[in-house]
Amino acid sequence: MTAAVDATRPAEEIRQAFARAWGEIGAAWGVAPSTAAVQGYLLAHGGPLTEPEMRRALGISHRAASLALTQCEEWGLIRRADDPRRSGQRGPAAAAWVVVGDHWAWFRAVAATRKERETDPVRPVIERCATLAAEAAGRDGADAELADLRDRLAGLLDFVRQFDRGVELFVEGEPEAIARLFDGLGRLDEPTVRRLWLLIGELEAAELAAALEALAKLPLAAARRLIALADQPVLKRLLGVR
Repeated sequence: MTAAVDATRPAEEIRQAFARAWGEIGAAWGVAPSTAAVQGYLLAHGGPLTEPEMRRALGISHRAASLALTQCEEWGLIRRADDPRRSGQRGPAAAAWVVVGDHWAWFRAVAATRKERETDPVRPVIERCATLAAEAAGRDGADAELADLRDRLAGLLDFVRQFDRGVELFVEGEPEAIARLFDGLGRLDEPTVRRLWLLIGELEAAELAAALEALAKLPLAAARRLIALADQPVLKRLLGVR
């Protein structure tokens, strides 16, 4: 069982400092500081910890601790421990919480929740205004200001739709797959990254989609054989690559 909170231990001082810092950046993630502090403390501690233990460790009120724990659970940052536990007080054992240890799992949960709360409500507003601008510009084709507004809102709507779809694709991935993708990208050296971006910039969107669709249809064994062949001299000569 994880040791109870002991504010006199050096490790506890570091956990509390980390929780405070994590809480300060909570706003940038769209998370209330107290909620982020609770997650930060559990990230450094692991748990299981009860609400009284969290309250004493972070120096927050019962109401703030309860609300933060509820929000953390709603965001998918923590989960209830399988068994309740005592926290040095009289009375029955209390519910305890542990942090979601898979960092990619809670990161994906935060991305999905932020999309639901922030991006999803904005998109219909932009769509409605873009439609109004297009209709107004259509009625008065000589109005340059309306034409400019139509084009600006249409461009913004296209961006929001692409960004929205990109977030959807990200959160649909399994945490292990997301971790492997970022691990693989992290192993690329800078010259390779620059060449990759140059290549993507030259290919048409339809070509990129076709390449990804073709890769997705391959069985795992075939995909691995294709990757192994990609750097072979014979294939390079066939493709005209030096």
